[in-house]
Amino acid sequence: MPKKKDGPARPARTAARGVIERAGEVVEQPIVETLEKNYMPYAMSVILSRAIPEIDGFKPSHRKLLFTMYKMGLLGSARTKSANIVGQTMKLNPHGDAAIYDTMVRLSRGYEALLHPYVDSKGNFGKFYSRDMAWAASRYTEARLDNICQELFRDIDKDTVNFVDNYDNTLKEPTLLPATFPSVLVNANTGIAVGMASSICPFNLAEVCQTAIGLIRDPEFDVLSTLQAPDFPGGGLIVYDRKQMEEIYAGGRGSFRVRARYSYDKSANCVDVTQIPPTTTVEVIVEKVVDLIKQGKLKEISDIRDETGLSGLKITIDLKRGVDPDKLMQKLFRMTTLEDSFSCNFNVLVSGVPRVMGVRELLDEWTAFRVECVRRRTYYDLSRKREKLHLLRGLQAILLDIDKAVKIVRETEEEAEVVPNLMIGFGIDETQAEFVAEIKLRHLNREYILKRTDEIESLEKDIASLQEIMDSKAKVKSIIVSELREVAKTYGQPRRSMLLYADELEEDAAEEDVPDYPVHLFFSREGYFKKITPQSLRMSGEQKLKEGDEIVQALEATNNSDLLFFTDRCQVYKAKAGDFGDTKASVLGEYIPARLGMDEGENAVYMAVTKDYSGWMLFFFDNGKAAKVDLAAYETKTNRKKLLGAYSDKSPLVSAYQLPEDREFLLTNSQGGRLLLFHTGAVASKSTRSTQGVQVMTLKKGARVLSAVPYEEGMLKKPDRCRKSIPAAGALPTAEETQGEQLTL
Repeated sequence: MPKKKDGPARPARTAARGVIERAGEVVEQPIVETLEKNYMPYAMSVILSRAIPEIDGFKPSHRKLLFTMYKMGLLGSARTKSANIVGQTMKLNPHGDAAIYDTMVRLSRGYEALLHPYVDSKGNFGKFYSRDMAWAASRYTEARLDNICQELFRDIDKDTVNFVDNYDNTLKEPTLLPATFPSVLVNANTGIAVGMASSICPFNLAEVCQTAIGLIRDPEFDVLSTLQAPDFPGGGLIVYDRKQMEEIYAGGRGSFRVRARYSYDKSANCVDVTQIPPTTTVEVIVEKVVDLIKQGKLKEISDIRDETGLSGLKITIDLKRGVDPDKLMQKLFRMTTLEDSFSCNFNVLVSGVPRVMGVRELLDEWTAFRVECVRRRTYYDLSRKREKLHLLRGLQAILLDIDKAVKIVRETEEEAEVVPNLMIGFGIDETQAEFVAEIKLRHLNREYILKRTDEIESLEKDIASLQEIMDSKAKVKSIIVSELREVAKTYGQPRRSMLLYADELEEDAAEEDVPDYPVHLFFSREGYFKKITPQSLRMSGEQKLKEGDEIVQALEATNNSDLLFFTDRCQVYKAKAGDFGDTKASVLGEYIPARLGMDEGENAVYMAVTKDYSGWMLFFFDNGKAAKVDLAAYETKTNRKKLLGAYSDKSPLVSAYQLPEDREFLLTNSQGGRLLLFHTGAVASKSTRSTQGVQVMTLKKGARVLSAVPYEEGMLKKPDRCRKSIPAAGALPTAEETQGEQLTL
């Protein structure tokens, strides 16, 4: 197409022709204002309408599903296909059938995620403890409401909670469910919103009800006396620390550890794990154990299998002969998610405001909510009984003269005049007159009217009783207490999660049980490491190395020694000799930078071997300084694998040595090859790893230290010439010394 010529801008077309004025024009907007307009509504929607549970214990998606099932008549009836429920729920929750069915699965009995499931399911609903066990499609499964839902919907039709329009204003749905027990604490709830999250652990129903009753009776009630710890549907062992639990109960935040439960089958020499923490899955545990076996860190296990079936969860671990099952499990608790932490964040919406609350405050808020529900229910009943009493009083007035009533009706010419004439004839109001006028002819007998008016006395008593409840907060709370007791009695279950008291728990030492035996350790200039047993070394031939490589360190040690690999980037990497497999001289060995995960381009320059971290590390720098650092400075209690600042970076490193005891060293510089022989006792040791050390050899401008080696007898013809008090420039070598062994070092 030919290009258009530049010219005066055309006037904007009108909106009627479908083009917006100033379209394509770049308009500058303040970023804060844009975020407030565009992102804040989304963030608020996620917080208030999706991710954070409310005081009744439900998110909107849960509430819409359960209310739909209630309106479908699925409480106490036969099951219906899940697809039918999902379809009906879309009238309230337009987020797609997959999302609705996922919500329903989590609430089901078959999925086993809740202590008290709300959906009584039939068919394959998957399992909470399995990552890969998928649930069947909604067209195959069936469901109905579980019996405990009677407590969620009790008196919902008596104006106990507010109702709002659904998304298209065709139906009404409740803003909350009038649960007669603190469901917010009974069943677990997790959600991630924008900038905040919620994670509420489940508690035993009977214990929660007892605690709620205790707090209603006494605001200073000790929560821990009845609500000792959470209770998970999958069981497990809670590592109980009272102080830790008090912090969670007080502030609503914190974490605690949960362990798997296991049993040892002596005849089959295997461990059966039957309960796992709620934060992990069977597949994650099995994969982690297999990975550790491949790395050689779990040599006690011969096989591991997932034997989960109709009888429930089961992971079978076959042991090698002579393995202590309890010690192995302690090791697995440390290295896998068979012991895991559960993080608590009791973030709940109260009156549309997200609040992180402790257990006491949460139960107080639930009690306030429940008080309002009971008062509204009482007022509803009171209003209905007053209306009925009012009608019956009108009926009672007719009892005085039934014939008069019949006469008034018969003699009234127009139908519209019947009610006014009855009002005038008996002195009753319009509502009462309408009620009388609607009585069937067959009921205009003395017996019927006497029976109906007999209710007046009982209604008056009921009204007086209901009015007393309305006037007394104590009576309202007594009703809540009686309902809580009834719920605990009907639906209470024994605890599933047992407690392990942390102060009585014998923690397995972090050190692994590494077999100790003599080994020879070899380290090459290129960074290859070998661990060879003495027997294997006697049978071996020449050491296999890369072309141009050579062995720079050969040491005798034991298999449980610590290895410290110092690098050319002032870092040290720690490992254990037992982490490496025994090998032979005929193999190349393990490349240390790759095995220990060193930084790109980083090389290991020296290997120190120790068991008790006694002695020192000696570092020589090319500026003539030497640093003597206590080896204990590299010992860590947390078994860190990498330490920064292993030595000073102010000057390039010439060499490093492990120094069990003080001895003489021979230094050579680039200034005519001057030699200095000094004793390391003259250098004070430091506990700071990054110390720059002290000046040992004085150098002229441009000179540097070339080498520093431990001195052995015979290396110098006249060693006394080179022995100087440091710092010193050293002595020039004589002709006979340069012809000696010095050049071969």
